[in-house]
Amino acid sequence: MLRQESKASGAVGQSVLKIVLPGNVRFIIKTLQNAGFDAYAVGGCVRDVMLGRTPKDWDVTTDAKPLQVKKLFRRTIDTGIQHGTVTVMLNDENGEYRGYEVTTYRIDGEYEDLRHPKEVTYTNSLREDLERRDFTINAMAYNERTGLVDEFNGASDLKKRIIRAVGDPYERFSEDALRILRAYRFAAQLGFGIDFDTETAASKLKDNLRKISAERVQAELTKLICSPHPDVLLDMYRAGITSVILPEFDRCMQTDQKNKHHLYNVGEHTIRALMVNAEFSGVEFEPDALRYIRYAILFHDFGKPEAMTEDEKGIRHFKGHSVISEKLAVEIMKRLKLDNDTTHTVAALVKWHDHRPEATEINVRRAMNRIGPDIYRLLFPIRIADTLAQSLYKREEKLAYEREIMRLYTGIIESGDPVTLKELAVRGADLIEHGYKPGPKLGEKLKELLELVIEDPKCNTKEYLLSKI
Repeated sequence: MLRQESKASGAVGQSVLKIVLPGNVRFIIKTLQNAGFDAYAVGGCVRDVMLGRTPKDWDVTTDAKPLQVKKLFRRTIDTGIQHGTVTVMLNDENGEYRGYEVTTYRIDGEYEDLRHPKEVTYTNSLREDLERRDFTINAMAYNERTGLVDEFNGASDLKKRIIRAVGDPYERFSEDALRILRAYRFAAQLGFGIDFDTETAASKLKDNLRKISAERVQAELTKLICSPHPDVLLDMYRAGITSVILPEFDRCMQTDQKNKHHLYNVGEHTIRALMVNAEFSGVEFEPDALRYIRYAILFHDFGKPEAMTEDEKGIRHFKGHSVISEKLAVEIMKRLKLDNDTTHTVAALVKWHDHRPEATEINVRRAMNRIGPDIYRLLFPIRIADTLAQSLYKREEKLAYEREIMRLYTGIIESGDPVTLKELAVRGADLIEHGYKPGPKLGEKLKELLELVIEDPKCNTKEYLLSKI
């Protein structure tokens, strides 16, 4: 909770802005203060409260050394003690243990790998600790005794909705190249712009991203495309960032479609589809499903530059692009070290995103069987976003088709119609009892029986199916 009691300030960079701290955070800070140390809530938690958001985590910074922190609290974990971080474990309001990171004021040494400092030096200066942080909006600290400490005008940048590096952006990005992606990710999550000097430095130092691990790049890209503003990818393209981390997108931005179904080039169409999904379906799906959907939309047309042909009238066609897009999607996801579940699901969604059979119950059941019911349901928001990111040509007709397919799908789910072998009324054991031997023929027979049931769900009785063998 945030309260603005006064704008008066008795010291540079300080304010009597009042933040209501959670009980455990207040306890940690008070315990450190009572022992003679300084302590503040710091970083993203302060930023989020000032934006009216509920922080996921609360971090504390202090001039107490790690061993001194450990002596003051009953249960601690040496999370990153070599860099001054100790996690204090306390019971939360639900009686469950929760961790709070407490980090000693520090100055980072030389960054040897464009990611981590070779060493850290402890300091007694809060300003020096804040000075090493990435962006001004993440370099604010707060406690109830001092109020808000804002040495780098982070509060002003919050009001201006600007992402700006602390100090010299070239130094910040030369220390840790991942900060380049973090700048765009914060812009996407918060709906902010990026300060001109900060973005200029990011663009000039973009090649440093090649030295960042794929896992780190992927984590930032995932947060960005799952944010309310995935169109920040366009800003990254203009700054040359995508040419380093996602060159396939650059090819899409350079591929005009020249087709009455489209208004935009492939990349712009992709961004518009992502934005449609961000506007209409961001709340409907659990986090895993949202990740699958956004990545599938991002990749769904990546095969178009390779599949493109142009007829004698100058009209471009992209037959077979789904298969090529699937192949590229798998390659990219492996390169980014995405997990196997995401890779499998997204690849299937990309492969089938353009599959539009005649709208009948039998065809929908067959598609659910072929694609998988769990994956099939995720195709709807992808295809709707795809359609709404196209031209107006036959848009209503396309949307009417999608509505009819969704109606049929909903009816099939509500009726409990079987579409997979596990829903079949007979099992392999039943066929073995009737003379079949384990092996390929038994599997083929089960598939034949399932096809009967898909054509007519009323056939899914053990008696009827056994009569057919």
